[in-house]
Amino acid sequence: MRALPRGVIRFLRYNLIGALGLCVKFGVLISLSEIAHLNYLWATALAVEAAVLHNFTWHIRWTWRDRSAGLSLREVLKRLLRYHLANGAVGMVVNLSMMRLLVGKAELHYLPSIFIATATAGMVNFLLAEFFVFLVPKPRVC
Repeated sequence: MRALPRGVIRFLRYNLIGALGLCVKFGVLISLSEIAHLNYLWATALAVEAAVLHNFTWHIRWTWRDRSAGLSLREVLKRLLRYHLANGAVGMVVNLSMMRLLVGKAELHYLPSIFIATATAGMVNFLLAEFFVFLVPKPRVC
């Protein structure tokens, strides 16, 4: 794996974390929809948020760890805010829009619909993370 360019390795890690986040999202969505009988849109919103927090944690600790070492709590929280504004907002808008379209209008089941919605947002979210959220930290000026 070391022979691969850093960007390729990062993209593979991003997708692995995304796959794990998809499991988190599915688990929360199924639990809230099937067990708690929550409306599919509310369940989707909560499932997306759970996946966003899961993915951010792993991305900062593994996918972009080379850009995250030694960050202060304040800097981590700034990144979390940017992650929510970029990846979270895009993920939420795309997921809710696609779910409304696919489940509400096309009457597809929510499970294949959430997979389609997640795939749709995936590439945009990687680019936002790479070029907006997980930037190389600026050197500290004393």
